[in-house]
Amino acid sequence: MTQRKSAPPVTPDVEPSRIREGLPFPLGATWDGLGVNFALFSANATKVELCLFDSTGEIELERIELPEYTDETYHGYLPDAHPGQVYGYRVYGPYDPANGHRFNHNKLLIDPYAKQLVGELKWSEALFGYTIGHPDADLSFDERDSAPFVPKCKVIDPAHTWGHDHRLVVPWERTIFYETHVRGISMRHPAVPDEARGTFAGLMNDEVIEHIRKLGVTSVELLPVHAFVNDQHLLQKGMTNYWGYNSIAFFAPDPRYLASGKIAEFKEMVAHLHEAGLEVILDVVYNHTAEGNEQGPTLSMRGIDNASYYRLMPDDNRYYINDSGTGNTLDLSHPCVLQMVTDSLRYWAQEMHVDGFRFDLATILGRYHDGFNERHSFLVACRQDPLLRQVKMIAEPWDCGPGGYQVGGFPPGWAEWNDRFRDTARAFWKGDEGQLADFAARMTASGELFNQRGRRPYTSVNFITAHDGFTLHDLVSYNDKHNEANDENNQDGSNNNLSWNHGVEGPTEDAEINRLRLRQMRNFFATLLLAQGTPMIVAGDEFARTQHGNNNAYCQDSEIGWINWELDDDGKSLLKFVKRLIKLRMNYPILRRGLFLVGHYNEELGVKDVTWLAPEGSEMTIEQWQDANGRSLGILLDGRAQVSGVQRAGADATLLITVNAQHDGVDFTLPEVPQGTGWVCKFDTFDPDTKSRETLAFNSTYGLNGRSMALFELVREQEA
Repeated sequence: MTQRKSAPPVTPDVEPSRIREGLPFPLGATWDGLGVNFALFSANATKVELCLFDSTGEIELERIELPEYTDETYHGYLPDAHPGQVYGYRVYGPYDPANGHRFNHNKLLIDPYAKQLVGELKWSEALFGYTIGHPDADLSFDERDSAPFVPKCKVIDPAHTWGHDHRLVVPWERTIFYETHVRGISMRHPAVPDEARGTFAGLMNDEVIEHIRKLGVTSVELLPVHAFVNDQHLLQKGMTNYWGYNSIAFFAPDPRYLASGKIAEFKEMVAHLHEAGLEVILDVVYNHTAEGNEQGPTLSMRGIDNASYYRLMPDDNRYYINDSGTGNTLDLSHPCVLQMVTDSLRYWAQEMHVDGFRFDLATILGRYHDGFNERHSFLVACRQDPLLRQVKMIAEPWDCGPGGYQVGGFPPGWAEWNDRFRDTARAFWKGDEGQLADFAARMTASGELFNQRGRRPYTSVNFITAHDGFTLHDLVSYNDKHNEANDENNQDGSNNNLSWNHGVEGPTEDAEINRLRLRQMRNFFATLLLAQGTPMIVAGDEFARTQHGNNNAYCQDSEIGWINWELDDDGKSLLKFVKRLIKLRMNYPILRRGLFLVGHYNEELGVKDVTWLAPEGSEMTIEQWQDANGRSLGILLDGRAQVSGVQRAGADATLLITVNAQHDGVDFTLPEVPQGTGWVCKFDTFDPDTKSRETLAFNSTYGLNGRSMALFELVREQEA
């Protein structure tokens, strides 16, 4: 395809910039106190132009060819440049889609290493490297200039006064994740000023942080904050890509989240959360970019070196492998793409003081052309990196590709979202048959999946709800999704919700149904916070937030997606109960052990770490485990069991968890345990406000109501 050179900008009043050779490392635009070094990787380009803009990013002032090419990196040094300089790239090379090359110097490109972006993407046909509507489709070549429609990059000064702030290291055993959205958490909060709502400044508001701190969680997990693109079809419908899983710049926070317009705002937010004892975890999307498939726009990596950055179909490089389900898949088997991702992670951990990462569709990051491999270069790089191996790394262990479901398959050093916990807990409390054995496994950190190679129970990140799907309130209020507001004929979102409306679809005035729904929410929270593993709570669930049945609010930057902080009586009651549960979890180390509970009898210590009890007080039999109608169980956690590899008895409290998911009440016989005199009930989800210090005798019965859960602590002899 013949290329025509675009006309240079008309800048008669601008002095030509001086250019020097510069260095090929570090990549990106780097201010050294005197000038700025620009370096851009491209294995297949023939020329790179650095384009300088005014401070608004609207006027292109100058184009400068980067003079040097070293180790597949174009580079140059501008002694006259300084922080605040706005820029982009035009990259020359072959436009040959059949061989994977889509260079088009008419398209202004975002630096993959840009630390800050200016402006928003404005959808236009000029963004596409080909001519839309052309009979040759993406094989055609478009000559329109995309600069007026593309966000520009800005050189930053990385200097920041952190004071005493540093990354936190909350032990995994004490970790409780609190998943939230930067915009959603503050848009309706009454204490957040209008100008700060929906931004990092809003999240660092004292009252917002105080709520999170008092709740008792340890780690705030933020949905994507990397700069992202709003899908054209959503904007046309008056919606946005609210969740942000459409990244375009892995080093830059999204400009919409910066109330001040300054990168320091993110750092100040981190410092405020750290001051409150809260870790900051970022949900990161390195599996794909916003450029989509062969019909998508040319915004950055596609125009810089398409054949290097993306996984292409081996029999026809015109097309993209789509294991992400979004049109393209980044190729982390390429050393420079791997470098970009690990450089991004180190930047956020080192320069921005982030404490960990949750990886969207993480199976892709460990995938070669023949499938997932736990020895993939990315996974190996993270494990051996002296910085990254110290931060929390959490995988969403599935993708859309063949063999994509890898729960339990990630290597040591990684924690994983455990969707089996979610599904089993939902099915069990809904009353489905045959769930009892699976429920017991989920309560003990899914050892059949994770108890291998020295991995610990905290490897299993347990959750009932996540950003994707029903809120906890809606899980007990709707049988079916209600995504009509998404304008997709209710066809989007999962149909497999394992939800139950308890008799009425949506809101009801029926007091009995509302009481049962609230109790079920307490049951879910008790299941989550009494189980071994690492709990994750979704912001707003602690006070019964609703999305009105929408289980796919990815496009709802509206009151559907935002948290409503006006709590009703049920919300206040649930919040009080959740705080109490979290405090119990933190006070009882046996609920967050560092060893898997396996139920084996330790002859030397004379104790089992866990004993599974039928309601009558005897140990569960094989027949009882296999009973499809079994819905009641006692879980005895013996505090004398060893707590580490050292063969010595523990000194934790001994607890009994009783569970009844059937409609009718069950009488539980309270077992006799050595070194104790009886049991005290710590809570019962049927009546959470009851606080009794009465000692219940061994072999007495406790009437556990239908669809309820209760926790008992052993009264030791010396305490009697």
